Order: sequence, then structure tokens, then C-alpha cells
Amino acid sequence: MSTAEFRDLALALAGTSEAPHFDRTAFRAVRIFATLGADGLSANLKLAPEEQEFKSMLAPEAFAPVPGGWGRQGWTTVTLARIDRTELADALALAYAHAHRKRPRSPSR
Repeated sequence: MSTAEFRDLALALAGTSEAPHFDRTAFRAVRIFATLGADGLSANLKLAPEEQEFKSMLAPEAFAPVPGGWGRQGWTTVTLARIDRTELADALALAYAHAHRKRPRSPSR
């Protein structure tokens, strides 16, 4: 997968916008669900922790948790050269769906 292909897949998801985000490019639909690395070699997707674990187990050459706390929250690095279009489209769809879910409200104090 190339940077252009990643961008096309992400922007094809309804209501998605693209904007700079620190040293990356963010893709947002309600919330950020994906970022593209400045070097164009990798992207980060917001998956559920169990989805991250499953994808990392099945395709460790393509998927890995982002180091530290972000990874424990489900943020997953995708190596673009190691993933095909179908698998990336599936992973982007998962991340996009999570961006649309309502977050639970924190209890009032």
C-alpha cells in the first residue's frame, strides 16, 4: 500500500476529513480514527484492544501496538508495505466505526 492508496481509502469513508496532527496527518470522522506517518511508511489506527491483539497475532509483520499507553488504548501501527488493500480497508472500517461510537459518560462528582 502507498500513502496515496491509504489516503484514498480513509477519505472514502463518509464524513472523513484530513488535517495536520503534530508530525502526522490525521483522518477524522467525529474523532480521529487514523493518522499517517510523515515518512509515508506507516499509519496508526484506533482499534479496540482485542482487535489490535487479534490483528497483531495474525499479521505481526503488518500490525503492532503503538508503544506505551497509546498502544494499550488500542492505537495500532500498520506498516503499509506489509498490508494489502483488503486488509487495510477492513482495519480502517473498524477504526472508523469506533470513531462514531459514543463514549461512556464519566460519573458526576
